[in-house]
Amino acid sequence: MKKTIIPMAIAMLATSCSGTSEEKGEIIDKTGWMPSDRQYTSEVLEAFGRVGAPVVSPDGKVLYSVSFESVEQNKSNADLYVMNIDGTEKTKLTSTPGSESDAVWIENGKRIAFMSPVDGKTQLWVMNADGSNRTAVSNVENGISGFLFSPDGSKVVMIGSVKFSRDAKDIYPDLPDATGKLIDDLMYKHWDEWVTEIPHPLIGDFNGKDITNVKDIMEDEPFESPMKPFGSIESFAWSPDGSKLIYVSRKKTGMEYALSTNSDLYVYDIESGSTSNMTEGMMGYDTAPAYSPDGKYIAWLSMEHDGYESDKNRIFIMNVETSEKTDLTTDWDYTADAIAWAADSKSIYFIAPKDGVTPIFNINLSNKEVKVIADGVFDYQSLAPLADGSLLTMRHSMVQPNEIYSVNNGEIKQLTDVNNAILEAIDMPTVEKRLVPTTDGKLMTTWVVYPPNFDPTKKYPSLLYCQGGPQSAVSQFFSYRWNLALMAANGYIVIAPNRRGVPGFGTEWNAQISGDYGGQNMRDYLSAVDDMKKEAYIDAARIGAVGASYGGFSVYWLAGHHEGRFAAFIAHAGIFNTEAQYLETEEMWFANWDLGGPFWDKSNAIAQNSFANSPHRFVDKWDTPILITHGEYDFRILASQGMMAFNAARLRGVPAEMLIFPDENHWILKPQNSVMWQRVFFRWLDKWLKDEPAKNKN
Repeated sequence: MKKTIIPMAIAMLATSCSGTSEEKGEIIDKTGWMPSDRQYTSEVLEAFGRVGAPVVSPDGKVLYSVSFESVEQNKSNADLYVMNIDGTEKTKLTSTPGSESDAVWIENGKRIAFMSPVDGKTQLWVMNADGSNRTAVSNVENGISGFLFSPDGSKVVMIGSVKFSRDAKDIYPDLPDATGKLIDDLMYKHWDEWVTEIPHPLIGDFNGKDITNVKDIMEDEPFESPMKPFGSIESFAWSPDGSKLIYVSRKKTGMEYALSTNSDLYVYDIESGSTSNMTEGMMGYDTAPAYSPDGKYIAWLSMEHDGYESDKNRIFIMNVETSEKTDLTTDWDYTADAIAWAADSKSIYFIAPKDGVTPIFNINLSNKEVKVIADGVFDYQSLAPLADGSLLTMRHSMVQPNEIYSVNNGEIKQLTDVNNAILEAIDMPTVEKRLVPTTDGKLMTTWVVYPPNFDPTKKYPSLLYCQGGPQSAVSQFFSYRWNLALMAANGYIVIAPNRRGVPGFGTEWNAQISGDYGGQNMRDYLSAVDDMKKEAYIDAARIGAVGASYGGFSVYWLAGHHEGRFAAFIAHAGIFNTEAQYLETEEMWFANWDLGGPFWDKSNAIAQNSFANSPHRFVDKWDTPILITHGEYDFRILASQGMMAFNAARLRGVPAEMLIFPDENHWILKPQNSVMWQRVFFRWLDKWLKDEPAKNKN
C-alpha cells in the first residue's frame, strides 16, 4: 500500500479536557492474599506487585508506581506512591480503576504529571504533590503513549499517532464496510499489529492548566518517532534551556525500512522550526539521547553496523559547541543497555550485562575509565542519579521481583518492600553459578536453579532453558512468563547456559551466533546438559528442554539432534521452518543478518548453511513428546510455524499437544491466559518427566 500520511492536524490538537470522564470499574489493588503451604505457584507469581522506576523530586521525594494483576478481572492496574529518599513514610497517592503511569515531578516538585485513561484513551494529567486536584490537560483524539516536559515546564512533547495508510473506504468510498487491505510494499505489519498508524512527536505549550498550540513537528513525514515496537519517551531529550528537542527516527519506509536499522538523532529547533541530523553517516541504531546537566554534551547509545540489531551499544558523546563525537567505550568490550548523566556532568552511569549479571557502571568522560558502582548476583534495571553522587535504581534476581534500592558509595539499601511478605511466606529455590567447558575449549557461565529444600542425595528431573532473542542476556532476570524459580519450585533443576550469542561476554561471543543457527550455540547447550548429567542428583532419563522464540527454534532443532538426551520438549513461538520464516517475518534486517540472506541465493554459503539447519529438515528424527504454544497475533513469528511443527509431530506419531491463543502476540500477557499457560506448561512436564506427576497447582 502507498505509505502516505493522511493529515490529522485538527484531530490531533490538544486542548483542555472539558467533559471528560475517568475509567470506571472495580479497583485492582494488593489483595492481602498469602500462600498457605509455602509453595511458589503461578498464583504467587500473579500476586506479586510490579514496581515501577523511581523519580526523585528536587526536595527529595521519591515517586514510583506499583501495579497488581487481577486474574478474576483479567487485567492489571497501576497506582502511584511517594516516599522519602530513605524509604520512609510511604504514601499511596492514587486509587482508581484506570492505571496511572509514567509519572514525573513538575513545577519544582509541587505537582505531578502522569498518564491515565480518559474516555478509554490515554491522556496527560496533572495533580498536586499530595494526589489532590487531578486534571486531564490533553485531549489528543487517539490518546498518547508518552510525554516529556521541557526543563522549565513551559512546553511538553507528547507521543501521538497519525494515520499511516489508506483503508478500504479511502480507496472506494462507496464500500464503507469493506475490510480489505491493499498492500504494495513491505512493513505492512509489525509485531502484533497491521501498520495503520505511526507515532509522531507533538509539541505544545503548557500554562499549568491547558496544553495549547500543539504542533506535529514531523507533519506530513511518513516516519516513526519513536520507533516501534519498543521506542518510548527515552527517544527524546530537551536541551537544558528548552530551545531544542532531540528525537530518534529511522526516516525510511517500505522495503528500505524493512532492510535497515539505521536510525538517527534529529535536533529540532523550537524557535525556527528547523531540523538537523546529528548522526548523519553513523549507520546503525542511534538511540537514547541525553543532554548533560550543564548542556555541554549530548550522550547517546550507538550501534555501528546497519542491519545488525544486536550489535554492541556504544556510549557516544558529542561536544555541543564543537560537534566533536567521541566513543567512550572503544576499550570496553560490552554492550550498554541504559545511560544517565551524573549530576556534575563529568561521568555517565550505565547498565550493561556482564558475566551473567547486569551491574551498574560509571564511565569517566576525561579518561574513559569504567568503574563498577553496584553488582552482585542481581540485575539492575533503572538509573536515577542524585546531586550528592548517589543514585536510586531498581533491582531484581531470579528469586526476587523488582524493588527500589539506593546506591551510595558502595552501600546498597532496599527502600521498597512491596513483595517482602509474600517472599517470606514461600520457600524459594537457590541459584548457583557453574562454569561449563564447551566443545571449543572455553568456559561457559551457566546458572543452575535448584528446587526449594534441595537434597543432593535425591535424584531430580531437570530442564534445559533455551534463551530467546537470540542475543538476549541470560542474567538474573525475573520473568512473569519464563520464571526459572517457578520451574524449580515445581521440582525441577533448571539449567540456564549463557550459550554463544548472548551479551555479557564480549562482542565476539555475542556475535558468533549470527549465521550459525544450529551450530556452536547448540553444542553449548548439549555441553551444559552433559556436564550436569555427571551429578548424582540429576536423573539423566528425565531431562526436558524448554524455550521461546529463538529458544523455540532451539527446542525444535534439539528435537532432531538430541540423541536421547531429552524426554520432553516445550516450544513457544518458535521458528520451525526458517525458509518460511524468512518470508513471513516483517523485519528483514534481522533475517538477513542472522540467517545470512535469502534461501534462494545459492552462492551464499552462510545463508545456505542456515537454511540447511532449519529444524523442519530433521523431523524424521523426532521421537520425543513435545508441547507447542503460540499466539495468533504474533506477527514476528507467525502461529503457522507452531502449527507446522505440531502437525509434523502428529504425522510422525510423536505425542504432541498445541496451545494456541487467538488473542495473544509473541508474549502471553493477559492474566488468565498467563495462568492457563503455566498450568499447561507444568502439566505437560509432570506427565513426561515425573514418575508420579503431582496434582498440578499451577
